[in-house]
Amino acid sequence: MSRAHAEGVIKTIIREIVQQCAERGHVVSDTLAAFMVKSVVLDPRHGFNVDRTLTKQDVHKLEELCLDRLMEDCSPSLDTIKMQVYFDLNYSSRREFLEEIPRLVESRLSTVSRDITDSRVKTREELDALYRKIITYILLRSGMGSPADVNAVQEATAALQSVFPQTEQGAFVVLLKRDKEQQLNELTMIVTGIQLFNKASKKREEETDLHELMPAALNKTLPVIGKSIEAELKVSQSLAWKYTTVLEKLMDSDNQPEDCDMPSILLKQALYNVRQHEVFLKVLLDDARLCAQHVESLQLELSSQMKLLKETVQSKPAVPTAKVFPLFKALSKLWSGLQDEAALLNILSNMKLNLQPFLASQAKIFSEAYLDGLLQESEVKTDEQRMTESADERIVPAEMKTQEWLLPEATASINHLLQYNGVCGYTLVSRDGLLLPGNPHIGVLKHKEKLYVFTSKKAALEFASCPDNFIAEVAEKAKLSPELIQLLKLHQQFSCVSPYSELQPGESLLVNPITKCESGTQTDIHPVETNIVKSYEWNEWELRRKAIKRADLLTKATHSAQTDLSHMRRENVTQTWLPKDAACQSKTDAESNVPKPQIYLAGLRGQKDGRMVKTNLTRSVDE
Repeated sequence: MSRAHAEGVIKTIIREIVQQCAERGHVVSDTLAAFMVKSVVLDPRHGFNVDRTLTKQDVHKLEELCLDRLMEDCSPSLDTIKMQVYFDLNYSSRREFLEEIPRLVESRLSTVSRDITDSRVKTREELDALYRKIITYILLRSGMGSPADVNAVQEATAALQSVFPQTEQGAFVVLLKRDKEQQLNELTMIVTGIQLFNKASKKREEETDLHELMPAALNKTLPVIGKSIEAELKVSQSLAWKYTTVLEKLMDSDNQPEDCDMPSILLKQALYNVRQHEVFLKVLLDDARLCAQHVESLQLELSSQMKLLKETVQSKPAVPTAKVFPLFKALSKLWSGLQDEAALLNILSNMKLNLQPFLASQAKIFSEAYLDGLLQESEVKTDEQRMTESADERIVPAEMKTQEWLLPEATASINHLLQYNGVCGYTLVSRDGLLLPGNPHIGVLKHKEKLYVFTSKKAALEFASCPDNFIAEVAEKAKLSPELIQLLKLHQQFSCVSPYSELQPGESLLVNPITKCESGTQTDIHPVETNIVKSYEWNEWELRRKAIKRADLLTKATHSAQTDLSHMRRENVTQTWLPKDAACQSKTDAESNVPKPQIYLAGLRGQKDGRMVKTNLTRSVDE
């Protein structure tokens, strides 16, 4: 089957599955349907062969299997997959969130901004209406109040009139649209800074509370969101520990509960469900804590900027705008930063709430009372307790020199690089899909540039004896339980299964994936220097430039002329020999001297007809 034909077949299958689900009263996204198709094909129990062209019977069978999976009632496995799809399609990094929030604000206010920048006022009433629109835009953009609040409108109007009186609207109207938008943004920042300063100045300095200068949504969300996520995380962790203990008892034939009539596969699906919920809650909790840190930093900076502004403005009859406007803009930027943090916290809170419905199936199947009955007197161990129990076990690299081991001292900051999301691969294979977190302090196995952790020294040595076999077994387990692909981050092993956020409806499925690898070569530039062609030019644009230049020169003629000012001007080259230091040596030292002539001439001045007298005063050398 060609790649294009396979993609067309999959698109048709996905479209048919979504339509059938809608007819049965279930809304299914194209992304969920596409992943379900892939998971069904990967499952070896269904007998699909990716190298064989799909027949009509195969397509019909694939559609029926996918519909059965998607229509399952009270299925923890399906809920886990839906949870993964929701989270990956809705969650982004902090940087992406903060970049998206201003764009959303701009899109919401685009209509108001367009009414201001496109206005062509002619009468006094239209000028007044334009001024009111500017005030409305400033209030909506800054979040300092509602345009329906009379007090907020009055405060914004007073602040705007101090920097942009109505008499200056004529100059604003004749500006270009781009200049209008820029001035509107500057006015918003300055007016916001003035309002914040006025709000802080209503009370004495020692009574000013930073919480009063924070957005209302931030004051409401900040102290609650972190605690609520932590509380829900504790519940999910407690459930995960209980499910783990029950599964351990079921796998121990000598200690199996007598009243357990529930298949273990449902218990494993419930364990995967709460473990995935735990992973997502940890991500949200980390973001919430980072938000709290940034809010604290912004509060301190806001306090210092407010203090500087008060020192600049107070007790002075007039302050230059060039000195005070940058301070108002700085306050506005800090206020916008606090609003972005509030919006991000609100998004995290909504995501936490939207994850709860995906726990409904396991909660309905396994109630708290039922789990407690299965546990009986068994001790429920936490992940920390399991880590503590195996803390004394250490890998000695000398015991297995064929593998590379990282000792605990070198594994302090590699938790995010661990394979299987920190789960012990040996336990997953040997105990039929049981998830137990590995302990990096035992030792981390480095195999083919990937890191693996284990629950015990024995598990580490067993896995290291034949790691490729265990890695293949983990992949087989994931084929039977497709939610493990996302939970254990196995997308590299399943190159035909992309993360949900990267999955496109109708993406190629039933063809072998293209294998890619990183490679590099290094050669000498010129092995033999004498063979270098100096005139060689690799750049075709440089060759084109030279060709055009030569073609252009063919149409040119060179003329020369000599003038009175230019003759005798030519290039000269002169070569000289610099003086050299020379010396000679003789056997005896001797010297010679000559008389120093001294002649005196008298009668040169004074008398017109006088005679000059020459007197020789030269003394002999012997004197």
